[in-house]
Parts: sequence; structure tokens; C-alpha cells
Amino acid sequence: MSDDLTTPAAPTTPPADKPVSQPKAPAVKRSRLRKWTRRAFIGAGAVTGGGLALGVGGIVFSPNRLKYVPEGTEGEGHLTTWIKITPDNRTTVLIPHCEMGQGALTGLGMLLVEELDADWSLCTVEQAPAEDIYANGYVIHAFLGEVGIGVPGFMERAFDFGSFKMAQFAGLQITGGSTSTRGTGVFGMRLAGATARGMLLEAGAEQLGVPMSELTARDSRIIHEASGQSATYGELVGRASALDLPSRPRLKEREEYRLVGTSQDRADIPGKVVGEAQYGMDVVRPDMLYAAIVRAPVPGGQLEHVDPAPAEAMAGVRRVVQLDDAVAVVADGYWQAQQALNALGPKFTDAGLGDVDTAGIRARHAAALDGEPLGEPPAEGRAVTAEYCVPYLSHATMEPMCATARLADGQLEVWAGTQDPLSTRGVAAGVVNLDKDDVHIYNQQLGGGFGRRLPGTYDYVEQAVEVAKVTAPRPVKLVWSREEDMRHGYYRPFVMGRFQGVVDDQGHARRWASRFTGGMADALEADPPYGIEDKDIQAVTAPVHLRTGSWRSVAASQHGFFSESFIDEMAHAAGSDPFEFRRGLLEEEPRHKAVLERAAEMARWGTAVPEGRARGIAIVESFGSIVAHVAEVGIENGTIRVYRVDSAVDCGLVVNPQQAETQIQGGVNFGLSAALFHEITVRGGAVENRNFPDFNMVRLAQAPRVNVSFVDSGGPVGGLGEPGVPPVAPAVANALFVLTGQRLRDMPLRLG
Repeated sequence: MSDDLTTPAAPTTPPADKPVSQPKAPAVKRSRLRKWTRRAFIGAGAVTGGGLALGVGGIVFSPNRLKYVPEGTEGEGHLTTWIKITPDNRTTVLIPHCEMGQGALTGLGMLLVEELDADWSLCTVEQAPAEDIYANGYVIHAFLGEVGIGVPGFMERAFDFGSFKMAQFAGLQITGGSTSTRGTGVFGMRLAGATARGMLLEAGAEQLGVPMSELTARDSRIIHEASGQSATYGELVGRASALDLPSRPRLKEREEYRLVGTSQDRADIPGKVVGEAQYGMDVVRPDMLYAAIVRAPVPGGQLEHVDPAPAEAMAGVRRVVQLDDAVAVVADGYWQAQQALNALGPKFTDAGLGDVDTAGIRARHAAALDGEPLGEPPAEGRAVTAEYCVPYLSHATMEPMCATARLADGQLEVWAGTQDPLSTRGVAAGVVNLDKDDVHIYNQQLGGGFGRRLPGTYDYVEQAVEVAKVTAPRPVKLVWSREEDMRHGYYRPFVMGRFQGVVDDQGHARRWASRFTGGMADALEADPPYGIEDKDIQAVTAPVHLRTGSWRSVAASQHGFFSESFIDEMAHAAGSDPFEFRRGLLEEEPRHKAVLERAAEMARWGTAVPEGRARGIAIVESFGSIVAHVAEVGIENGTIRVYRVDSAVDCGLVVNPQQAETQIQGGVNFGLSAALFHEITVRGGAVENRNFPDFNMVRLAQAPRVNVSFVDSGGPVGGLGEPGVPPVAPAVANALFVLTGQRLRDMPLRLG
């Protein structure tokens, strides 16, 4: 083993491998909370703490969040925080979200460029760096929108500035919760584009010597049609950047859109096709070392003993690093590090959890529900009862957790893919006790996220920085093996639910009662949209020993399965067609009803299906969007096969139809993998699953045909990255009941 860890590294300039240009809700339903309440007003006032909000004739005196530009770039063509225009008439749009395959950067860029009236072919979309001015407080609008709260017009600018300052304080530059488009896009990018357009029009009026009212902005030019004069944005940007930002720029109406609503290729695809896209796994720094790591298999376990000699005797090994709950091996290459790690026999404590297994976990959840009974149903009508259960699930991103860190001269640099680079900076700074200004995060594209790289899940970054303290000043890339990644996730929670429903003699639903293990923060997803007057929904606390976190579609993935399976059971108990039964309960929810009807129409509900097949239907609202699936299901060689899924979606405005469709299609296949295969199991307190053979996926040959149709209700903009997932499992389970007569209430769905 060599101890040469202090070989001087090459001088580090701004990294060559920086990202390439690329383009819960409270327990209320939106339909039941539309008013601006006193409590919400006071809460929003607290958010505006960074600015003074004085409503006088519709004018708000508050700093404009969009005026902040990168330090030292005044006069370099920055019009608002997010826009830079160069003299050659090219526009760069900076997006404060990360790219993890969802195409949000392209969609957000389109929203801004639409309002800017720029030529899309002259625009480049880039991921904003991890700097305080790119904190994305606009996502708060999306979270408020989920509970039906909007910000009054007279408070908008103050609210935006206050949200910005709060996001800066919290280190918030997050991508998740399907908030990018409906938060930053709708409330930030559109406003930025319209603001810059107003500045360019004013600059054009000055330069051309004509009234601003006679000018038109179009395709990156300011045009005076009466005289035939015009100027490019590049020619006007110097003059425009010296102007004050308009306080209330005019935003376009939807019927004025020329770019938004058209299908555009994702701007990040070319780099991925030719191999130029940079992921965390691709980072290479001068004089870099590599590290492999193994953590205590039982959560909370600690390292008890390890003999480093077997690893230290192997070629290329530099150091064995012992952490509180893990052992890492540093070597000249990753393969050497992993082989040396495999040669060790570390002993860990089990934190007193060595007797926990999957059966015991289920028993504990059942016992918790026993303590909160559903009560006796009314004497009139027919009672329906059911118990459902979903397992722990891993995110299983294609790119395992990894990060590169370098500590030198009082500065820390980290290269990684995270869903919130600003909060990552704070976490990394805490590990080495540095001021956050001395920490630099270079966020890469993500090889999958699904919630695994959200705040609170940066253990892989913390470990990389801990190891970098030992290798300093040489950088080190820490890579988790697939086995390590599978065994140490922040899993989707194990959840159990019990239901009781009542249908009367006329086949009408009269009661809906449920108890589920989890928290009341999940109550929004647990409350279906159906018009059933007698509802009793309660959360019950159950013990948790694995780390849990947000998983694609979060609580909607569990409660969509529960609620849509149970409403189907009630429909059959009432002797009703499942589609007609749902439709009858959605009279006061016209958006839901329209989506349900569109999905049924697409699938030709009620017509014959090929022999050996059946259809099932489900509808779930999540993240501001309503999605209904009809699944056509059969059985081949004893296994479940899904042939076709017809999906109707109301997400409000569809920014990029091509990408919107692929998001739903991807969500269907993601949800189908969970419905048919995924399950994290526990033995001896530790996760049993090791690799993809233990956590199977839908393969290309098993993927159904997915047809997608968007319902334009004119409603608020909703998310798309997650809402396609929740209706999948219940639609499949409901079809299987029709086909086999067997009601499958546990995931993954298995024929017995």
C-alpha cells in the first residue's frame, strides 16, 4: 500500500466537466378550499419577510426578485436573473432545476422564450449553477396550489421576493414534487421573459425614436412596422440592461402562444446521444483517487471492528478509511477499491434490530391498525371491507449514488448529481465545518432521481467529503456498488390500509371509512374525489426501522392503489359497472369526470376485448394533475401481462406535448414495474435485496402500448413527472379481478 496521498494536484480552475448546455399536502382537496383565508394571508405575509408589501392601488413596493444577476456580470447582457443576451443575438436561459431525464429544462425554457418573444432556434437552455441568486423560491407557488391557495395580485411581487429570500436562507434549489413547470415555470420563467421583453421594447423605443406602443417584439427582434425599422435583441441588450425592471409586465394569454403548446425536441438529448452529457459517474479530475464503501447492513448499526491488512496488501490501494458506520477503501481505480473492500470482513452492530423481518413489519402495521378500528357500519345497506398493503420500494436509479470531492486550501469542491445543489452545499459544508461560501457544488445531470437525490438523502455526498478529508488535497470519487445502493436507500414507506364502505339498495355509495399507517400529511392523497358524504379517514402511526423518503409520486402511489381498488370493490358490490359507478360519484368534480370519460372513450370501454383479456380503470389526482388509466390485461404462461394502457390527463396547460406524452408513458412503465415486481424485503434487520435480479423491472418486451390524450379544461398547470404512476397498479388489479375473480390487495400483484 502507498501512503502517497499528498501528491500536488493540478491547479483547479472552474471545472471543465461542468454540466453541458441542456436545455405534501395538507388534508384538503383543491375543490374544497379556494378562498384566501386569514391564516393563509398571515402565512404569506411571513414569507414576504424579505420585502415590504404595501398594497396601494394594485402597486406593491418591494424589491424585484428578478433584478439579481451574477456578481461581476453587470453590463454583460443579463436581463433579469435568468436571461443573458449577447450582441450576436443569441439568448441563454438559465434554469434553477436539474436535468434527470424529465425534460423540465426544455419546458421551462419554452415558457420563458414564449414570453420573451425570442427565436427558439437562437436560444440555449442551461442549468443554473449552485449559487444563491438561483435559489428557486417560485416552487412555493406550486405547493400552495395543491391546497387551492393562490397569492393575491397585489402581493405577488412581495411574495416572490420573500420566497426568494427564504429559499436563499434554506438553500433551496430543488427539483422534485413535479413543481418545476407549475412553480418556477408558470410563476418565474414566464414573468422573467415578459419582464425582459418589456425592457427590450423600452430600449427599442429609445433607439428607434418611436413610441413604445407602436413596437412589436417577435423572433428576437423589436420591430416598428410603420417605418420598417427594427433592431435585434443583441443590438438593444446593452441599453435595455441599464433600465429599471417593469413592475407589472404583461403576460400573454394562452391563445397568443406560438411556441408553448408545440412539440420541441429536448435540448439535453443531443449531448446524451453523442456521449457528451456529464453525469456524476463521468466526472474525472486531475490526480483523482477512487473509493468504494460498505455501510452497516442494519440501519443505525456502527462499525465494531475491521482489520485493514487484507486490503492494504493489494496493489493500488492507498488507504482504508474507517467511519462511524462504514468502511471505505481508497485506491488508484474503482475496481481496485471494490476488490480490496470485498477482501475485508468488517463487523457491525445491529442496533438492536437484528430480529426485524418483513413478516414482523407487517404484523406491527396490523397491530397499529387494530388500535384504531373502523367502527360498525350503518345497519342499512351492504358493507364492504378490505385490507391493502404495499411494501418498501427502492428508487433503483440506473446511476448508483456517487460523488467526487476535493478539499484544498480551505475550499471544498463537490461534483455530483443531486436534486438540490444549494442544499447539498450546506450539507457538505457541515461535514468539513466550512462556511458555505467556501463550498462549491458542480451539479451534473442525474442518471435517475425519483426522490433519492432530494434534501435529506445526501449520505453519498457526506461520505465522499469524509473520505476527501483523508485524501486531501487530492480529489476522490466515491462510488456505491449496485448492492450498496439497493441495501441503503431512502425507501418508499411500507403502508397498510383498512377500508369500510357501504352501498345502499339502489347501488349508491353511502359511506367511506379508512385507516392507514402513515401520517396525516398523506390525507390529501387518501381522500378520493368521489361525492360520498360520510367520510372518515384517519392516519395511524406504525413503527419504522428503515430510512424512508420521497419516491416517485410519494403517498399518491400507495393511496391511489388503495382508494381506486376499493372504489372498484364497492362498484362490484353495488352490481354496477366500475366506470359508471365512478362517473356517478364525480358529478361535482367536472374535471375528474371529463378525464374519466376520455380514458373510457379511448379504451372503448364496454366493448368486447380479445379472449383471455379484461379491462380495469382507475383515476387519481396528484401534484395538480388528474390522470385516468384503462389497462387491458391478460395472463400468459401463468404471469400477468399488460397489453395496453389508455391514459387521459388533465394537467392544465401542456407546454411541450411530445415531452408531456413521454412523461406519462414513462410513469406508466415505472408504475407497472412496481405493480408487478418491486418489493424490498427485510431479514435480520437488513435489506435482503442485492441487485436487479432481486428487484426486477418491466423489460421492453413486456412494456404495454401506452396511448395518451390530454384534456384541456383550462385549469391550473399541474405536474407531469409523477402523476402517471399512481393509477397504474389499481387499473391492473381491477382488470385482474374481472379476468380471474381474484381480488389482489397486496403489491406486488401476484396470482395465487
